[in-house]
Amino acid sequence: MTPTPDTEKQFLPGAIGRVERLLASIPEAIPLLALRIAIAVPFYKSGLTKWDGFLQLSNGARYLFTQEFKLHIFGSLVPYPYPIAAATLAGIGEIVLPILLVLGIGTRFAALGILAMTAVIQITVPEGWANFHLPWAAMALALVVWGGGAYSLDRLLSGRTTLPRVA
Repeated sequence: MTPTPDTEKQFLPGAIGRVERLLASIPEAIPLLALRIAIAVPFYKSGLTKWDGFLQLSNGARYLFTQEFKLHIFGSLVPYPYPIAAATLAGIGEIVLPILLVLGIGTRFAALGILAMTAVIQITVPEGWANFHLPWAAMALALVVWGGGAYSLDRLLSGRTTLPRVA
């Protein structure tokens, strides 16, 4: 049987509706876990480059924060105040916050820290806004608003241990 225009009209909305319902049945915990991992990876990798050992700031990080990185504020280039302290805090944040995000511990606060770091990175490297900073900010903001989801230690520690049903 060849489809007629009428049967095509009936099939298309029906098929789209079924796909829509299938997609809507994905537990929200899965994309929230994916967001936590997706934002954690680039920050953690960057954090690894800042250390030569336990709390031993790398020479590269020292150089970047003292010589290269400048804050772009109102059209002026402003050196980082206390650049070694800034490098140390950035390095600690880039290791600790991604670990918290992946585990789902203090997810909203860790994501808020990542969002703040993204804002500082934006005023340090303004040309990265479209490819890096905007997606990072969007992911972090989503986690600030929705939290880590059911597949997080936040949920387990809160006492709400019911996990979403996977279809």
